Amino acid sequence: MPFIDYYKILQIDKLATQETIKKAYRTLARKLHPDLNPNDKEAHKKFQEINEAHEVLSNVEKREKYDKYGNDWQHAEEIEKNKQQQQQYAAQNESAFSNDTNGDFSSFFESMFGSNAHTTQPKYKGQDYHTEITLTLLEAMETQAKILNVNNKKIRVTIPAGIANGQIISISGHGAAGINGGPNGDLLITFAILPNTQFKRLGNDLYTTVTIDLYTAILGGETVVTTISGDVKLKVKPETIYGTKVRLKGKGFPVYKNEGKFGDLYITYNIELPINLTDKQKELFTQLSTLK
Repeated sequence: MPFIDYYKILQIDKLATQETIKKAYRTLARKLHPDLNPNDKEAHKKFQEINEAHEVLSNVEKREKYDKYGNDWQHAEEIEKNKQQQQQYAAQNESAFSNDTNGDFSSFFESMFGSNAHTTQPKYKGQDYHTEITLTLLEAMETQAKILNVNNKKIRVTIPAGIANGQIISISGHGAAGINGGPNGDLLITFAILPNTQFKRLGNDLYTTVTIDLYTAILGGETVVTTISGDVKLKVKPETIYGTKVRLKGKGFPVYKNEGKFGDLYITYNIELPINLTDKQKELFTQLSTLK
């Protein structure tokens, strides 16, 4: 697999500080974000690359492994362990075979284990790829199908309704090729859900504020409430006070991978006071204020 230079991708040098790495990533992310380049495949590819580079270089431990092992940084512990085992084996057997009459350790080793035994390389899983998909809250309510271009290969991804902000879905086997015949890495997709509606989402429940006039609040009546699935008529009880909360069961967000189940919608009443009162209206309010 060709070497991937994360420093070059972020346009920084190997001595860059963490602050420089963060600044370089933010600059490139703003420029290459898919929302700003919806039809630019090259920009989308570069956006994936800078995300991957930032994930590694912004982590001190991962960066050290990358600097030492390059593309194989994810297998650093396995590589080190394998080296130690080989060194221990060699040290343990060096003296045992140093006085062999033929003086040929390798010939003995091959006769016992085969000619390729000492050259067998461990298998490692390939590197994982990372990408991000942005959805609106309304899009996240319904099952979506997206086509991703990974290494010039189109992958169809089905996104179940109810996906959460920050949630990660793993697509097995669509990462980098394995090393020495090991399994491919995975494609890890992080979801960003835009809060671009009047609703606030907490888990599977939605929250919103509905304004009613003073007369409806005092005398009771009806109001039309906009839910995420359409308008609903709602009865308002007499003497409803400011900040009263009501729950509409099943009018919240769909439950992830649980078709037909939804959270609830919580409504908080805001009461609008009348303004620009006529003299007659002011007189009536004055009369009301004197009643006990």
